[in-house]
Amino acid sequence: MRILRYFIPAMLGLAGACASATSPGEMPKGETTPDAMRDTINTESIVFLGNSLTHGGDWNKLFGIDNAVNRGIVGNTAADIDGRLAEVTSGKPAKIFLMCGVNDVSHDLTADSVARAVAGLVDRIRRESPSTKVYLQSLLPINNSFGRYKRVIGKEQTIRDINALLEPMARERGVEWIMLYPYFCDEEQNLRKDLTTDGLHLVDSGYAIWKEHLMPYVFE
Repeated sequence: MRILRYFIPAMLGLAGACASATSPGEMPKGETTPDAMRDTINTESIVFLGNSLTHGGDWNKLFGIDNAVNRGIVGNTAADIDGRLAEVTSGKPAKIFLMCGVNDVSHDLTADSVARAVAGLVDRIRRESPSTKVYLQSLLPINNSFGRYKRVIGKEQTIRDINALLEPMARERGVEWIMLYPYFCDEEQNLRKDLTTDGLHLVDSGYAIWKEHLMPYVFE
């Protein structure tokens, strides 16, 4: 009986881990960890808002501050972020750094529809929290040579088209546009292999580049 008592929970834990794993070819999905959502947003907060790329950044450690709040959730699209945006804007944060769109691309949305969805997020932030300084970041490149995420194969140009649409949209709305894309590219405009292990997500050296280009805005 003692053996069974320990064996069954172990098997249940293994089954849960298998169920939550992302299958090859799928974009990552899921909830953020409790640690990433524990910080309350207030008027001194600097919020990093987005999907798994944002979620992977330890923003307080990167910038040596204590008022960064990570609101990146794995698998989020612009519509997903819109569904939880009130929790962010209700705190009237000092700054929001927004990046999203690659998961929308994996759902076969057009560049125009993704750009309009992101524009809707910007408009809503400015409407619900007009004192918040908004920084819209470009999408990053991908590298399909890894063959990891089947749903973004052949979507490199869509990402570039989204960035081309977002830049003037940001200018028209008076929000800061941060073009990160070229700093992560190799000569063929793919995500540099030394910055990723799967063609989409970043390793520490990738976050170091991201930090370098956000520094002037975080501390302005």
